[in-house]
Formats: sequence, structure tokens, C-alpha cells
Amino acid sequence: MVHLNIDLIAKSRNHFKKKRGLSFPEYLKTLTHLHFSGKNIEDIGDLSMCRNLTVLYLYDNQITHICNLGFASNLTHLYMQNNNITHIDSLSNLQMLSKLYLGGNRITVVEGLEQLSELQELHLENQKLAPGEKLLFDPRTLLSLAESLCVLNINNNNIDDIRDLAVLKELQHLYASDNKLHNMEELEDVFSLWPQLLQMDLSGNPVCKKPKYRDHLITACKSLAVLDGREIKELTRQFLINWKASKEAKKKKNKTHMLSVPLTNDFNMGQGPHPGHIYSHPSMQRWKPQQPLRSSSHGSQLI
Repeated sequence: MVHLNIDLIAKSRNHFKKKRGLSFPEYLKTLTHLHFSGKNIEDIGDLSMCRNLTVLYLYDNQITHICNLGFASNLTHLYMQNNNITHIDSLSNLQMLSKLYLGGNRITVVEGLEQLSELQELHLENQKLAPGEKLLFDPRTLLSLAESLCVLNINNNNIDDIRDLAVLKELQHLYASDNKLHNMEELEDVFSLWPQLLQMDLSGNPVCKKPKYRDHLITACKSLAVLDGREIKELTRQFLINWKASKEAKKKKNKTHMLSVPLTNDFNMGQGPHPGHIYSHPSMQRWKPQQPLRSSSHGSQLI
């Protein structure tokens, strides 16, 4: 088992380039970046002497738990994609963290980020989920990220509903391709709440096959500049916005017209409940039967 600790740093030529006049402990205090990706690391040991660490590269390893990082209060970037992490925890002290990369792990619930008020980017793509599972979000974590998160990557996580993400009002880039999003109206409602959304990728979702899919989203997200890798031209956006406004105005006008037309039953005035029978309207004069005829020597006469 490979542990990331002070001894491993000391053995690494890439890191231990002792500066003249500095002891090894003093050198550790000057470190701001640690590069230990693809080293078969399974566990994070004591790194507390690296108190000025700001960037930590630990991707492509065998790490199962995030631990022993509470000392790194200056850490701004953490790269831990493509490991075997199952839970997001032990990050509450990393209050300066702005970019967190956790794609390609085994995470099922996004949680434990309530203290990361500076987090701007969260990458969670391609989780190794069991059949039938989908990536879920703790509402408390989402609410805590509402004022800071600008970039969210949730590609390929079996997600079929993103209404819980509506609170992320500062979102500018959403990557949600290869999921199971299918409800156009729900997507329009959510996207209309993200006034700063600039770039979005929903390719590979069932909703992409809906009629006028692209038109609907362009009119719902008025700040969107790129959709599914294709740039949105301003002329196209304005045409679609005007088209939608015209359509809604016409619909409103037709509804108002229908409400203003008085209802009448005159056209059914003579029709009764039994076919073939005719019934008089109350306003019509009552029908009076003729007098019967009687026979006489002079012919038929009225009585």
C-alpha cells in the first residue's frame, strides 16, 4: 500500500529540491504545489508540515477516503478524479477551496460541502454507479453553494431531474451530457432561474430529441452563448425571442376574444332530449290545436 506522507515527498526528486540554507522541514513549509497523480496511492497520511499548500494533484490513484487534509486551510485547488472515493467528507476546513475535481469516483450523494463558501467549480462527471443508481444532491450542500458555484460538471450520472439545482443562481457553465433528462418544461423552468448561464451541454439526453429543443432552451436562457458545443448567434436568439413573444400575444388575444363572446343556446332551441321530438322555447307562442271536423250532409265542417 502506498501512503502519501512526508517520507514519500522526501523520496521524490520532483519535489525535494532543497534550496540552499533550508532544512527539509523548512522546505516543506515553502511548498505550494504537490504533484502525486498516477502513483498508486491508496491513503493520505500526515502532510501537516505543508501548511502553505494551495494546489494538490492526486488524480489517477486508488484513494478510497478523503482524509488528513484539515491542515490545508490555504488549499484552493484539489484534483482527486479517477480514484475510488465513495463519500465526500473531511473538507470542512478547506474554506479557501475554489476548484474541486471528483469525477470518475464512486460517489452517489453530493454532500459535505456546506462550509466551502468559496467553491466556484465542482466536477463530478462519470461516477462509477451501480445499475439503477443516479447521482443525488443534498439540498443543504446546494443551498450553501448557491452564492458561489459558477461551474458544475455532472456528465454521465444517470440524472433525470435537475430541479434541485435551481438554487444555484450564479451558475455560468453546466455540463450535463449523457444523462436521462427528458422533461422540456422542467428544464425551461430551471434554466430561466439562471440569469448568468453562458454555456450548457445537454447532448446525449432524451430531451434533445424533442421538437424545437434548441429553440426552447435559447428562449428560456437569454444569456446563453453556447449550447451543446454550438455557438448561439445573437440574430438567431432575437428572432426566436420575438417569435415566442408574438405567439404568446396571439394566444392571449384569442383567449380574451373567447371570454368576451356571450354564450347562447338559441341554436339548440328546438331540440329535445329525445331524437325526433320538437320542443318549444318558452318565448314562443303556445301551439293551439285545430277543432275536429264533423260530417254533415253538406260536407265536412268545423265544430
